[in-house]
Amino acid sequence: MHKNINQLKMGTLLSYVTIAIQNISAIIYTPLMLRFLGQNEYGLYQLGSSTVSYLGLLSLGFGSSYVKFYYEYKVKNQEEEIRKLNGIFLLVFCGLAVLSCIVGGGMIISADALFQNSLTAADVQQVRILMVILIFSMAVTFPNIIFDCYITAHERYIFQRIMLITVTILIPVISLPLLYMGYRSTALVLVNLALSVFRFCMNIYYCIVKLWMKFQFRGMELNVLKKVGTFSMFIFLNEIASQINLNVDKIILGAVQGATVVAIYSVGSQFNQYFMNMSTAVSNVFIPRVNRLVAENKDNSVLDQLFIRIGRIQYMILSAVLVGYLLYGKFFISKWAGEGYESAYYVGALIMIPYIIPLIQNIGIEIQRAKNMHKFRSIIYFIIALANLGISVPLGKYFGATGAAFGTTLSTVIGNIIMMNWYYHTKVGLNIPLFFRNLVQPSIILAVASVEGMIVKYFFAVDSWLDFLIQIVVFVGCYFVMLYFGGMNEKEKQDVQHMLKRGKK
Repeated sequence: MHKNINQLKMGTLLSYVTIAIQNISAIIYTPLMLRFLGQNEYGLYQLGSSTVSYLGLLSLGFGSSYVKFYYEYKVKNQEEEIRKLNGIFLLVFCGLAVLSCIVGGGMIISADALFQNSLTAADVQQVRILMVILIFSMAVTFPNIIFDCYITAHERYIFQRIMLITVTILIPVISLPLLYMGYRSTALVLVNLALSVFRFCMNIYYCIVKLWMKFQFRGMELNVLKKVGTFSMFIFLNEIASQINLNVDKIILGAVQGATVVAIYSVGSQFNQYFMNMSTAVSNVFIPRVNRLVAENKDNSVLDQLFIRIGRIQYMILSAVLVGYLLYGKFFISKWAGEGYESAYYVGALIMIPYIIPLIQNIGIEIQRAKNMHKFRSIIYFIIALANLGISVPLGKYFGATGAAFGTTLSTVIGNIIMMNWYYHTKVGLNIPLFFRNLVQPSIILAVASVEGMIVKYFFAVDSWLDFLIQIVVFVGCYFVMLYFGGMNEKEKQDVQHMLKRGKK
């Protein structure tokens, strides 16, 4: 148990180290990539990536269900059933890898019909080349899911985060010299393919050699696959909705506006991706704990405490990031991405503002799944995503990137905030009023820090990178000092003190 607690704490810490490295890498790497590729080819690169990302839906939600079924067997010490579960999942994901190549081939053939009205023939051909490589990269990720899930189930977060940090660093280190030598977007996707294979091989080694992972293909029962399939079906529906909400805007804009507008939207939505990563850095390491608590039939009050504790941590971090973006994001994007990306700021703001609520509640998704109560969310989320798709087509056509982003904003408010909080409270049994009451103190501190930031910005304009850095440091410093003394509870203060002591050693 002590070892798992250390893995949990170090995993969370390394998650934020990973995010810091990803953000620093993006700050340095993305503007260089934009300048080497140009706005049009960067748009093609994003278009190819967004299109192929839909193949990820072929996982059918199986990956998200593994930990639940693993713990159902683990608490009963049914090791043979775990070996059979591993065998079933490996066969399923290898089959899905083959299927992804077949479906991907159809997507490549249909690329001309999809983009012929907005892209030149040469651009369509380039998108096809990118898609071929990206499809192979996607195929590698399918069998890797079972090994990644097995590591998560064993709560070996240190290895997972170190691997992610390594890949994050290697991407720009390898890609930038290739771009400098004149290679284009094709080289970038080849680098991603190579690193996907590397990560897959390392996961296999760690699971087989270090965790003694075993597979049993003899005596596998179809009813187990049926149970997993029934459970996963609604996760699959949820993942379809997620793909629509996160990626369909780029495809719509590619079809009705062209690659340039896709590039603008991609820059703005990229900030939302960083936003999401900061949230999942905390919640992901608690997935096994949630499944264990539910498998052991723990009382709802225990889940409430976990839900509130994680939500507060996420809120204190994400709210500061959001306000910082709203205050200084326009300057940052103009200097970082360059001319022609000004409207990307509004894209980022439109998506991020409502998204903060579902992001600070995302451990609730794991509670639903562990309780097998995720069907409602999946159905509602899917319906809202289809509505988003319907309104984003005309909005994207007439209002460009910001129009498409507004469609996503509307769907987030209705589906993820209003409908889901009603369901959490009335059906799942989580105390939502108590959850929001626990956000009042941090919100008051945030409001004071926001006013301070606006006053400083009003009297001292942000005209240079030095101005930007000074004001960011002042805002963040004031916020966290006030938060420590006026917004954190005693347990949170102790955690901060513990982290500071560890940092001095």
